[in-house]
Amino acid sequence: MRPVLVVLAGLAACGAVCAAPVGYEVDPEHTYPSFEADHMGMSMWRGRFNRTTGKVTMDRAAGTGTIDIAIEAASIDFGHPKLAEYMIGPDQLDAKKFPTVTYKGRLVRFVNGAPTAAEGELSLHGVTRPVALKIDMFKCIPHPLLKREWCGADALGRLDRSQFGLDYAPQWGFKPDVVLRIQVEALAEPAK
Repeated sequence: MRPVLVVLAGLAACGAVCAAPVGYEVDPEHTYPSFEADHMGMSMWRGRFNRTTGKVTMDRAAGTGTIDIAIEAASIDFGHPKLAEYMIGPDQLDAKKFPTVTYKGRLVRFVNGAPTAAEGELSLHGVTRPVALKIDMFKCIPHPLLKREWCGADALGRLDRSQFGLDYAPQWGFKPDVVLRIQVEALAEPAK
């Protein structure tokens, strides 16, 4: 058998399982990590970060993937400018000293080519700790204009902010539990 035919026969036998990982650039215009945090037991404050960049690499056939996300701490937005200004200050996020929040991890528990969870580490306020995310929704389709694969997901996670050195006023009834809700869209990198 000629060498080219051997290679083609091998690829045919391999099928989708041998698909190479695909890189996706996070779309900063359609990605908003948001959160919910207690306000003295009186109400739930909700906010988001407006500037996010990153990359996802995924091999859906093999059921593997990685995530590398960077969030600009100073882009926090509550729809309340004075609160956002306070939150980026030295008593809270201290965005001058810790300008970037990062999440690095792996996509796991694939079902029919779709990840259902992520396991990784969140670096926030100079502290790095494990944070797991549950992926409630995941979908990939061809982008109607750009003609490249376009993926989106909605993820949920929880953390204790006091474990990141953000332990503001527990004596006033502020609970440390924070719920993360992350909407993300990413576009496959162009073929080289």
